[in-house]
Amino acid sequence: MNPRARLAGIRRVLRKEDVRSLSRRYFVANGFDGTLTSIGVVLGAYMGGGVEDGLMVIGIGLGAAIGLGTSGIWSVWEIERAETSREQASLESAMLTSLEDTQLTRDFRNEQIVLALAAATGPVISILVTLLPFLFEGVFLSMFQAVLLSIALGILLLATVGAYMGAISKQRWYVAAIRMGLAGFVVAIITIFLPG
Repeated sequence: MNPRARLAGIRRVLRKEDVRSLSRRYFVANGFDGTLTSIGVVLGAYMGGGVEDGLMVIGIGLGAAIGLGTSGIWSVWEIERAETSREQASLESAMLTSLEDTQLTRDFRNEQIVLALAAATGPVISILVTLLPFLFEGVFLSMFQAVLLSIALGILLLATVGAYMGAISKQRWYVAAIRMGLAGFVVAIITIFLPG
């Protein structure tokens, strides 16, 4: 399939509410994991004593981003491939015909692409956001200040996503924001009190 047709197909499946909803879920769930992982990595690197500058923290964080991004895209691709194959087989059995190379199977494939990309971008973006202060370590910020700002950004990111999810579910957005942001505090406190 040529890139223009693929893009048109992706736009087509993005008009489906169930695809948008599932994409949001994958993006938020994996972004949540990425943010909490990043808070743990940043604090662990700083408190472990072996990390000397912000670039080392960025390197460690990028490793986590690659791992979580790959996990997101790979696992969701396989999950959605299995689900759509099962759905296609069920439809073929009911219709007594093959659905290969039909609009339906092309839509299934484009949905897989959209959902896998959503699952991968959530953790990558959240980790990159929390690593931003380390670009300025040694220039405008001390290592300690960069760590504090990174954790604050992570908690703010979690709270923002919580507020958004609360708003779309017609709940009190500020309660959802506090609930999500609290997870960042919990990870930070547990990491601080870990032995070593």
